Amino acid sequence: MQTNFFVKSHGLGNDYIVFDAENLSFSLRPELVTRLCDVHFGIGSDGILLNVPSEKADFGLRIYNTDGSLAENCGNGLRIFSKFLYDYGYTQSKKFTVEIMGRLVRCEIIELFDGKVSRVQVDMGKANFHCPEIPVIFPKNECINENLCIAGKTFAATCVSMGNPHCVVLCNELNMSEVLEFGRHIETNEMFPNRTNVQFAKVFDRNRVEIRIWERGVGHTLASGSSSCAVAAAMLKNNLIDNAVTIQMQGGELHIQIDEEWNVRMTGAVAEIAAGVLSGEVLFQ
Repeated sequence: MQTNFFVKSHGLGNDYIVFDAENLSFSLRPELVTRLCDVHFGIGSDGILLNVPSEKADFGLRIYNTDGSLAENCGNGLRIFSKFLYDYGYTQSKKFTVEIMGRLVRCEIIELFDGKVSRVQVDMGKANFHCPEIPVIFPKNECINENLCIAGKTFAATCVSMGNPHCVVLCNELNMSEVLEFGRHIETNEMFPNRTNVQFAKVFDRNRVEIRIWERGVGHTLASGSSSCAVAAAMLKNNLIDNAVTIQMQGGELHIQIDEEWNVRMTGAVAEIAAGVLSGEVLFQ
């Protein structure tokens, strides 16, 4: 494998560049991450996945948002990373563990197409509604279906952590202009000390929810694995769905299962877009 080799893949339109830390001639400085993720000056991506060593799991993963900040979790990223590991010979096992910022995640390859990974299942951990641990600054221990007034508009919101913070807004109708107008205001509101991912959700029935996503450090995205898990957990907490649900996004759908102890399992498709070697010119623009 050549120095500075990369793979670009997507999970339902949420795309990531994947590198192996041991194969890079450079460090991923925030400004370089932003440049590489830019569609005009770089490869173009919703973020970067970096394969790093781990002492507690089979593999280690570092996730960069487009603004260069680190993400604590990413369901689509985990599926993309799992495909990279299996397709490029890092593992021959279809089950393995991945460490993300100290958290352990279990991944399983469940479907191949023409010898390449096409579908992955990930145990995303427990949904956590405890405000101080999300974190959310709120006068109650949990923020469940509470009216939050942000930027002059009131939202019916439920806050939950999937290892990263989420604010799920229940809607009667999904309005894209509302997502673009208020997503950033909710993300950066002072009640979220680490900022938050934001989902606008419409429940169709007990087994199907449609969402629109504003991703922390990225902006509007077509799909998000951790967002889908957060929405499923929030809607189940509000007794609006059953414990097995399909989350429909602009990029496609994910299937989420939640057990009695709030452990969340996500299953969905993944596909490679391109592979290549990064030009040295992009590193010194």
